Amino acid sequence: MADHFDALETRSPDARRQAQAAALPKVIEAAMALPAWRQHLGTVDPAGMTSFGALARLPVLRKAHLPAMQKADAPFAGLVASDPAIFGRYFTSPGPIFEPERRGEDVWHAARAMFAAGFRTGDVVLNTFSYHLTPGGFIMDSGIRAVGGIAVPAGPGQTEQQLDVIEHLRPVAYTGTPDFLKIILDKAAELGRDVSSITKALVSGAAFPPSLRDELLRRGVAAYQAFAVADFGVIAYETPARDGLVVSEDVILEVVRVGTGDPVAIGEVGEIVITSLDPRHPVIRLALGDLTAVMDSPSPCGRTNLRIKGWMGRADQTAKIKGMFVRPEQVADIARRHPAIAKLRIVVRRDNEQDVMIVMAEAATPDDRLGATVREITKLGAAIEWHPIGALPNDGKVIADERPIG
Repeated sequence: MADHFDALETRSPDARRQAQAAALPKVIEAAMALPAWRQHLGTVDPAGMTSFGALARLPVLRKAHLPAMQKADAPFAGLVASDPAIFGRYFTSPGPIFEPERRGEDVWHAARAMFAAGFRTGDVVLNTFSYHLTPGGFIMDSGIRAVGGIAVPAGPGQTEQQLDVIEHLRPVAYTGTPDFLKIILDKAAELGRDVSSITKALVSGAAFPPSLRDELLRRGVAAYQAFAVADFGVIAYETPARDGLVVSEDVILEVVRVGTGDPVAIGEVGEIVITSLDPRHPVIRLALGDLTAVMDSPSPCGRTNLRIKGWMGRADQTAKIKGMFVRPEQVADIARRHPAIAKLRIVVRRDNEQDVMIVMAEAATPDDRLGATVREITKLGAAIEWHPIGALPNDGKVIADERPIG
């Protein structure tokens, strides 16, 4: 059995850099044909964009700015070509941010992550990411089919119905958040249901600490993680080496000093910036707001691309909770709907290997409607804590992510 998806994963770093640098001019040229990219990038000669150094001199575009840009210029802020021959689906993610899906095979770059996690031709895969509005389900679905697997579009929730499907179709693999995989295994143990067919998993969208990885392994499931974003797909993935995440072959990933576009030294924590190598959907130096650090050597698994340490927090106060982004502007929207609240703060913690969201509110009198507002705006349930006015920390934080890193 082959150890790697294709020869691109094991080519020399020099060959990869040369190929990526050669692809850059066409990507920049395609971007400059779109009004918003042309305005953002300024006077750039695509023919001169033949090195990573030249790329690093271009301005970054912050993902956090996309909701306002798209609201001002619907649907995609002038950053995407309006060509029905290129795109086959449109999605929306919390923010809201709207994203297109390009036509073709494995357009979300998930196949290599699937392969590294052990997915193979003929594997039946329970895909529990949502197929509703957001691209998560389709990101994994396209990767499953690209490696020759068979996707079961289960979506999230309805745990007991998921158990029925597992016992009937006997999937050998799972895709979804690590939290929901644990919920499925726990419910199966509680009800005496047989889910032993699932022995491997590719998880994303939530924290995956070693403690949860080891617990899943003890229960018979070897789970690997993928770092995916709705603007591109899978940007990095774990391999059997279990040592960092290998960057996708289809993206240039930089780690820059927070608040700038300046690349940091190897090992220094900074913000992830990505550049797509597909001229049909150019993405140039998009700053994701996620933190990581570049590792100083290739993976022991034989893949030679850049390695990162994985997700190491947020450059801003945005938090990803159970696969959904919660942003400071959403906290402000919640507070505006409840004028009696003096201060509002969302705290994210881990409990029993699951993300837990707690909404702390200062008010003279509790408002029973707050929980419904939180769910409407964030699409997530939360525990509500009421505090007397002046009790919450005066530190400027509206989202405090207290989950352990690593």
